[in-house]
Parts: sequence; structure tokens; C-alpha cells
Amino acid sequence: MLSGCGEYQRVLKSSDPNVKYEYAKRLYDEGKYAQSASILQEIVSLFKGQEKAEETLYMLGMCNYHTKDYLNSGAYLSTYYKRYPKGKYAEDARYYSGYGYYLDSPDTQLDQSSTIRGIEELTNFLELYPTSARVPDAQAAIFDMQDKLALKQLQNAQLYYNLGTYLGNNYESAVIVAQNALKAYPYAKYKEQLEMLVLKSRFQEAENSVAEKKAERYATVIDEYFSFINNYPESSYRSEADNIYKIASKHVTND
Repeated sequence: MLSGCGEYQRVLKSSDPNVKYEYAKRLYDEGKYAQSASILQEIVSLFKGQEKAEETLYMLGMCNYHTKDYLNSGAYLSTYYKRYPKGKYAEDARYYSGYGYYLDSPDTQLDQSSTIRGIEELTNFLELYPTSARVPDAQAAIFDMQDKLALKQLQNAQLYYNLGTYLGNNYESAVIVAQNALKAYPYAKYKEQLEMLVLKSRFQEAENSVAEKKAERYATVIDEYFSFINNYPESSYRSEADNIYKIASKHVTND
């Protein structure tokens, strides 16, 4: 261990970038990614325009990936595939750039920039490499990230619903957020909850309307009800939806 540490320090002090390159590559092959990255960081710009530049940049990106620094990994790997679009590691760079953002994707309460970037990167990967062995993993990651974004929108819509008529018609805002999520993420696993929230919001909007608008708004509730039960006839929300329909039907009939 002491011998290895001494060699590492000697290489760091070396003024020969080729010596550093060979040692960094050896460390990379041995899975010592943090040490390899510290050396590659020093020399990555020195090989610009040379044959070793491509592999140096790729290894630096992957070192950051393996040490879970996914933001820097994505930055280096995207630089790689833009600089070498037909390079030896272009497919890997595109995949790991996107998958790194997926792994960096936080809980729904936090900023989802990494999630959005991950979807973009992996979607581009699928378009460029539709026959890649990594297609199933890329697709699964995209669906997972889309579910996360859909859940965030569901939570936002639910918040508007809970606010009700506080400082305005928040039910309409709940409908807009939910419908936008349905359009953006049509295959999300939260689709049923989003559609049910639209129905409930439309119902509350009708309940709180002025008399002259009630009939029209209850008619909209009925339309939403039939759309919902057609899509989810066995829904766990069916009883609640049926009750909403019964109330709305009485208002429309009476008018």
C-alpha cells in the first residue's frame, strides 16, 4: 500500500503527461476511479487534438460516473459525444450520461432538473441506437423518471384541490395541472389518480358555482365521469365517482 501511495505521488509530480496518462489508465482498469480522475483532470486538456484525447475524456467521464458524481459525469460524457459523435465510446457515453442523470434524480419534493435531463439524454440514446442491448434498461429508466414527474404534478394538482376556493378558484388550477400531466406522461402509472382528481375538481367547481353556471358545469362533470369509468371500469375510486355522478345528474335534470 505504501509502495502504491509513493508511486501515485511520484506520478502526480511528473511533468510528463504520457506517464500520467498510462498510470491513470492503469488505475482506471483496476477500478481506482477517484485516483484516476484526479490525474485525468490534470491532463485532459493537454492532449487536445491528439489521439489520446478521446480516451482521456471518456475515462474522466466514467471515473466520475463510478464515483457517483453524476453531474460532472454527464458534463464530461456529453462533451465527449459532441466532440466525437462517431467515436469509439459514443454509444457508451450517451447511455451513461443519461443513466447517470437518472441515478441522480431526487425525490419529487426536490428540483427535477436531473430527471428532465435524464429523459432527454436517454430518449436521444434510443433514437440513435435502437438496436442496442441497453435499450430495455434505457426505456425502464425513462418510464421511471416520467412516473416521477407525473407524481410531482399529481402532488401539485392535489395541493390546488386542497386549497379549494381560497383566494380564487383553485379547482380550475388543479384541472389544468392534472390535464397537462396526462398529456405529457400518457403512460404514467398515476394516470388513474390524475383523471380522478380532474373529476373531483370539476365536481367541486360545479358545487361552488353561481346558480346560472351550475347546469353547464355539472354537465361537464358528467362528461368527465363517463370518460373516467370508460377508462377504469374496475377502479377503486368507482364508488366515489358513481356518487359524484348521481349528484351531478340530479342538478342537470332539475334544470
